[in-house]
Amino acid sequence: MKKVEIYTDGSCKQNPGPGGWGAVLVYQGRELELSGGQADTTNNRMELTAVIEALKKLREPCQVTLTTDSKYVSDGISKGWARGWKKADKSPALNPDLWGTLLDLCETHTVKFVWVKGHAGHPYNERCDTLAQGEAQRIMDKK
Repeated sequence: MKKVEIYTDGSCKQNPGPGGWGAVLVYQGRELELSGGQADTTNNRMELTAVIEALKKLREPCQVTLTTDSKYVSDGISKGWARGWKKADKSPALNPDLWGTLLDLCETHTVKFVWVKGHAGHPYNERCDTLAQGEAQRIMDKK
């Protein structure tokens, strides 16, 4: 299996509001940057979207180390919360559409999630943040 590193981040100018996501895929020393955004979204949706869009770029099953600053994403998968996840008040978790897509992708690939502190100088996390912020700002500027 090919080994790929993926770094992701999501951003939202208002929550909810204009948001963006960014991802960097690294394979054999080559980097691919991805980004996008939505006019009306949340930070958590952008965090999930970054991971989903990055994994969708892989053309065959891969061994992935995915680094994110989102506890929502990393804990949701690593601690198994994403399957049948309920909020503290026992109501269904938000974003089931995205969680379902992400869980399907995690069945295709072998994914190890790594959490890093955001805005702490991690070069790829900072790059993803810049991509995500840029997309959110681009959408705001269009309004």
